[in-house]
Amino acid sequence: MAIEVRIPTILRTYTNGEKAVEGGGATLAELFTDLDTRHAGIRARIVDGGELRRFVNVYLNDEDVRFLDGINTKLTDGDSVTILPAVAGGMA
Repeated sequence: MAIEVRIPTILRTYTNGEKAVEGGGATLAELFTDLDTRHAGIRARIVDGGELRRFVNVYLNDEDVRFLDGINTKLTDGDSVTILPAVAGGMA
């Protein structure tokens, strides 16, 4: 099963600069574990204590997985996963 994972700039050091990589798994949890076998350390930047990190947004086919089943969201062949770090800022 091939899942395209879009990688944000801040995590591309783990993917040798690649903007998108392929992975596999029946759920997001399995996908992130699979990615970590080829891109060591990336899972720890996305997952903490078995859940998605608070300031990391993950989208499955443009839908926020927090409104689905979170890290246990099921995947199918051809899905697209986008990882986006939350960005905050403003005027002081």
